[in-house]
Amino acid sequence: MSGFSWAAFAQGLAPCAGAALAVMLATFAVGLHKGVHRVVDVAWGIGFAVVALVSYVLSAGEGDDGRRLLVAVLTAVWGLRLAGHIAHRGRGHGEDPRYEAMLAKAPGNPDLYALRKVYLLQGALVWLISLPVQAAGYLTGPVGGWAWAGAALWAVGLLFEGVGDRQLARFKADPANRGKIMDRGLWAWTRHPNYFGDFCVWWGLFLIVCQAPGPAAATLVSPVLMSFLLIGGSGKALLERHMAERPGFAAYRARTSGFLPRPPRR
Repeated sequence: MSGFSWAAFAQGLAPCAGAALAVMLATFAVGLHKGVHRVVDVAWGIGFAVVALVSYVLSAGEGDDGRRLLVAVLTAVWGLRLAGHIAHRGRGHGEDPRYEAMLAKAPGNPDLYALRKVYLLQGALVWLISLPVQAAGYLTGPVGGWAWAGAALWAVGLLFEGVGDRQLARFKADPANRGKIMDRGLWAWTRHPNYFGDFCVWWGLFLIVCQAPGPAAATLVSPVLMSFLLIGGSGKALLERHMAERPGFAAYRARTSGFLPRPPRR
């Protein structure tokens, strides 16, 4: 049976929030210097990695060391891989069209508007979504079945993300595919293998906390919120609205699962 130090967990919430805020403010400074705010997408993964590291340090002497290390490593690996991928993908490009459209309608100073509506919002989301990562460090008792099940689901998610991103990058690099819809490999089984991968990663990290019912209930909002963002918020729904008029997308949507992987319809 695992115990949980609610007091220590509560004391760590503010420093973790401060870490997420520091990452976003530093990234805002970089965005001002470069003249593009798409750099905030790189900071998304970095923010989770930094919060995981801060939580790992703060929870020393409170929770099981094996679980503390496990959740910190899994979060950092996911976050830094994602940050590296987005940084490489955006190299040499100008502003993201999403941010261009938003800032064109900004009241007052567009940079300050971006600070409020993009950087600070994403910092708050990093802190809130990472609550299971923060809580896991304060669980006592040895690493058990819940943690290993979570690590296995995390691995499935990372595989979908990494392989899906690599397949898409190779597809786009071929000039013969210009204007075509990517419908090969994992993209034949789900229209969003990268978002499905994120979904698995964060439900997997949540499972690590499920060894103790109290912390699990207190942090359930985190994977639920991430799922909403991936499926109905700024992920799948937004991207598909953007792609709706592209030639071939309607047929691709008809034969390919929108999220959960399955064999394509004939």
